[in-house]
Amino acid sequence: MTRLLVLLASLLFLVSCDEAIDLDQPTVPLGDFKLGFNYIYAGKATKGPVSRSATQEEWEEAVKKAIDDRFLRYNGDTTYHFGISVEGYMLAPPGVPVVYKPKSVVILNVTVWESNPERKINDEPHKLVVFEDTSSGSAILGSGYDRTREEQLVELSENTARS
Repeated sequence: MTRLLVLLASLLFLVSCDEAIDLDQPTVPLGDFKLGFNYIYAGKATKGPVSRSATQEEWEEAVKKAIDDRFLRYNGDTTYHFGISVEGYMLAPPGVPVVYKPKSVVILNVTVWESNPERKINDEPHKLVVFEDTSSGSAILGSGYDRTREEQLVELSENTARS
């Protein structure tokens, strides 16, 4: 019985650990990377069936800000440009505790270009599926109870930049 309680306590601790926002930490080395254009397009984003709504402008602004916050800190000699398309999303509504605990997710396509020489780095867009972090409240109730729509959108954007 003691082992079971220790295991459950450990799992609850792990579930409650959010990935730390690390923008105040030194940058992770990316070689000679410098961000040029950061173009975000969300005009064809498909909203999931039970999702809260978000506008094209909200997605474009949130993802652009998160990418800029993370990558404009680099000042290498080689300029790279990002083209990111928000393909679909689900911003979790309040669920039914224990039974239905929806979690927010966003699906994006990412293409990277190098400036000099001008070339596309990836021939096919790289698909990212990004989930929100789990807090102790969202693990039990679902993030729709724990976070507002705007908070979910910002967190998904920040996780996108980290990805």
